[in-house]
Order: sequence, then structure tokens, then C-alpha cells
Amino acid sequence: MRPLAGVRVLDLTNVLAGPFCCCQLAHFGAEVIKVEAVGSGDLARSLGADPDLNARGMGVSFLAQNAGKKSVTLNLKDPRGKDLLKRLVAGADALVENFRPGVMDRLGLGYETLKDANPRLVYCAISGFGQQGPWRARPAYDQIVQGASGAMSITGDGASAPLRVGYPIADTVGGMTAAFAVAAALNAEPRGCMLDVSMLESVLATMGWVVSNHLIAGVEPQPNGNENPTSAPSGAFETGGGPINIAANKQEQWVALCRHLGREDLLADPDYATREDRKRNRLALRAALEETLRRRPADEWAEELNALGVPAGAVLTVPEALASPQVAGRGFLSRFEEVPGVGRPIEVATTGVRIDGESPHVASPPPMLGQHAAEVWGALGLNADEIAKLCAEGVI
Repeated sequence: MRPLAGVRVLDLTNVLAGPFCCCQLAHFGAEVIKVEAVGSGDLARSLGADPDLNARGMGVSFLAQNAGKKSVTLNLKDPRGKDLLKRLVAGADALVENFRPGVMDRLGLGYETLKDANPRLVYCAISGFGQQGPWRARPAYDQIVQGASGAMSITGDGASAPLRVGYPIADTVGGMTAAFAVAAALNAEPRGCMLDVSMLESVLATMGWVVSNHLIAGVEPQPNGNENPTSAPSGAFETGGGPINIAANKQEQWVALCRHLGREDLLADPDYATREDRKRNRLALRAALEETLRRRPADEWAEELNALGVPAGAVLTVPEALASPQVAGRGFLSRFEEVPGVGRPIEVATTGVRIDGESPHVASPPPMLGQHAAEVWGALGLNADEIAKLCAEGVI
């Protein structure tokens, strides 16, 4: 259940991509020490839909990605702060940061410096565009990367594209890519390397079919809305109660769909004889199928079609998805009854993985700013008076 047990990760990240990376590592057993700015901490502490939690420094955006971590604060501009980080690095296995390229070097804490403190360190730098290239110094928020990757150009339909994906996919994919890279690098011997994770390239890597259709087949990527351009009927259809996704991609699925809907007439229509015919006439085919689908609600159609081997599913809201027996029954959410600084129970997402039938969970809720100062600095040999003095002087 804890394949990264015994691994110590220093999390110097902010907001989403980096915290998401380190949250994944924590769920797989790593000890994650979050090193935050003195006084303010991770910017995500003041972000989220609950203004009261933002004011407490425990914003929803922070709570979502930081369970299972320990928090200390450190002034990396102070020589004493730099020294403390190097001492932490000496006992760490990995360090993750998502500053703009060059910031850690200017602080005198770049990879070339820190590997002297620990040659086996896996140093992971997450940035919008990577550590090299003409865009390296650009600030990179999720939507900027979505636009730069081409993802927005193929999201929506002809009337609405370019359209932002409905959640911060570039940050999340960048963080997941970084977590995979760190876990892989930890397995290397000899260990010790610099990982340069580009959010832009991470998103492009997930767009393999779109990219390859352009590079290999010469097809200009287009926004297709809720239509699957590779097949028909395959997309979202209106029913008598909410939309339904149907993917009748195989010939036998197409036949089963028509027969179940009582639309054998479509099987005899030459406009729909082959997959390519159906793709060319997809809009007319959609209208014909919806004539029947509108007679009953999506959930009823989905149950019946899936039983016939025709992939189908009602289009759910996020609350409906979380409450579904499929998600709720697999232990995907973690509940923390007591959360310092929050004052009420919270639930947060975990991972999409089960190990030997169990979902990985962390034992502790997201930490308050600097909550683990005594534990972490004490383990380095600092006594209570030294910790108090460094705190009073703004070093920690």
C-alpha cells in the first residue's frame, strides 16, 4: 500500500502543478515536507470558493492538494535559510519546485549547488515551458498553457472554440507527469538527476492522437464538440431526461443499437452502411437516433445499452459523479474529521489507483502553515531556543 515508504520529498511548490505532484507521492507513501514562504505560505492557502477559509490560510485550493504533508516555513533569501534547506536536502531523496526557470539558481540553490549537498538527489523543476527555449521566462498559468498547447483550439465546437477545458488540465497533467518522472528517477541506480518538466509538453504528450493525425496523416486538428471524429454514432445525444454518451464504434455495436431502438430502417439506409458512411452523415444520423432516444431518460437507455455491449452512460454533473455508487464504493475520497485551522470535517480526492484492492490514503489532513516546525527543525538538531530565535528573526 505504500511503495514509496522511506522516501523523503521536499515540496517547494505553490498552487497546483507542484502540490498535485507531491500529493500523489504522499499517497504512495512518501514523507513530504512542504517548505513554504515565511508568513504567507503557498498562494493556494488564500484561494478557493470559501472566503472564510481563505482568510484563515486554509483555502479550499490548498486543502485539495496537500493532505498527508508536513509544513515548515523558510526564508530562502536569508543565508541561514539557505543553509537549513541544504541540511534538509542532505537527508532527502527528492526535491520538487515550480519557480520560474532561473529563480533557484539566482538564490544559489539550483540543482548544481544542491547536488553537492546530496549527489543522490532527484531534483524536479516544473515550469510552464521548460528550462530552455525562447518562452522559458514567461509566466505560465494553466490557461496560458492550454492556449499555447493547442488544446483550446480543439475544445468546443465550430461555434464555441477555442474554449478552455473546464478544469486546470495543464497544471494537473504537468503535476502528474512530474510525479511519474520522480517515481521513475527514484528507481535509478546510480540515483541523482535533474528533471525538467514542461507543462506545455506534458499536455501535448497527452494529445497523442490529435498530434499524430497532424504529423503522420496531415490532418488539421479541428474542434468537434461532443462528436467523436473517429466514428459514428459516437458522441453525446439528447434523451427524454438529460444527455447520454453513446459510443457504437464497432459494426456489431451499431447493429445492436439500431435494433434495440427499433430503428432497423437505419440499418437498411445506404447512407449509414459503413463506418465511413456514418461519419460523413453523422448529423443526419444524430437527428434520426434522437427521435427515438427522446422518448425515455438517459439512465434507462444507458443500463439497457450497456447490457447489450453498446458503451453508453448518462452525462453527470460533478456532484452526481462523486455520489455515484461506482465512485463512492471504491474509497476514492478521504474524510478528515478534525482539520487544524478549518474547524469542520472535509473530504478530498485521493488517486485513481488501487493497490491490492485498496485505495492509497494519507493519515494526516492538510497542515497549517509551519505546523511541523518543531518536528522538522528539531530533527536537524535545533533546540527550542534556536527555533524560537530563527522564527523571531523571520528565517523560519
